[in-house]
Amino acid sequence: MTIIENENTLVGTDLGLTSYAHVPTTEAPLKAKDFTSDQEVRWCPGCGDYVVLATVRSFLPELGLRRENMMFVSGIGCSSRFPYYLDTYGLHSIHGRAPAIATGLAVSRPDLSVWVVTGDGDALSIGGNHLIHALRRNVNITILLFNNRIYGLTKGQYSPTSEVGKVTKSTPMGSIDHPFNTLSLALGAEATFAGRALDSDRKGLTEVLRAAAEHRGASFVEILQDCPIFNDGSFDLLRKDDAEKHLIRLSHDQPIRFGASEDHPDGEFCVVRDGFGLAVAKTAEVDAGDIVVHDAYSDDPEYAYALSRLSDQGLDHVVTGVFRAVARPTYDDGARAQLAAAAEAKPVGGDTLQTLLTGKETWTVG
Repeated sequence: MTIIENENTLVGTDLGLTSYAHVPTTEAPLKAKDFTSDQEVRWCPGCGDYVVLATVRSFLPELGLRRENMMFVSGIGCSSRFPYYLDTYGLHSIHGRAPAIATGLAVSRPDLSVWVVTGDGDALSIGGNHLIHALRRNVNITILLFNNRIYGLTKGQYSPTSEVGKVTKSTPMGSIDHPFNTLSLALGAEATFAGRALDSDRKGLTEVLRAAAEHRGASFVEILQDCPIFNDGSFDLLRKDDAEKHLIRLSHDQPIRFGASEDHPDGEFCVVRDGFGLAVAKTAEVDAGDIVVHDAYSDDPEYAYALSRLSDQGLDHVVTGVFRAVARPTYDDGARAQLAAAAEAKPVGGDTLQTLLTGKETWTVG
């Protein structure tokens, strides 16, 4: 396969592909309604998925991409109905395998903007292996993980993110499993982009999605969302009047302060260094110079990981925003480069791979 690249297009000549993924459309600007399919949305009333869907629909026109150059891949679960409700290409795949299928698409179709929509059960239980390797390889895909801390589609069993002591149909005496910290997992797998947002925070969710879409490489975004049927109110602490005392919102190149109120307009609390990690302190009790200034582009993985450890299952503190966004060669670019090199290479005898494949030395089997 021959790859030709310039500032406007990426062409796979012998596949007949032309990339429009980074070329503005020549058509009229798209709107949210243009990404709305004719399928009836079938989630339970009050499900957080509705908010995420509306946010994604309103955000996609900003990318300036053709709908036919977008692919949404899902696994199994309530969140995995997502592709039905977008007027783009979509694939409802099998349980836990969406990252593997998306990897194949990203490698073979450089013209596509590939997205994965998954849930905490789909991604972190049966799909955990595929998720960590997609992140480790830095495949050029955007992964949206909807976390409601429960299995919704299969009617209320505990999931890999359910808190200790959670009483469900499968844990009638309370869960004894220690849950995943999803951002710690992603950063431990060396994700080049990691972020978190709350479904009801439309502005924050849009900002994180925009940054994830602009990132070249594997982008991981956890979206905390409510399941009103089987885990109602699981994130209510982050929506109440005093939510600002719990939400640590990250903003690049800004001191990490939170808990703003009339009495503390700059934030009652802050984040400071604590040995090899980070800790929460009262702003009035520390020097301004000791407050950590967030650097989303730091190549130091320990810093982003330390940020992820500030979040706890009791929701006393939950960090949102972009934790990390760094550049590293992508798996799909490397695979295509190797394929192009192999196609041009001339082994002993002077034949290229292509001439060997199409030469006279062939056999018919059967």
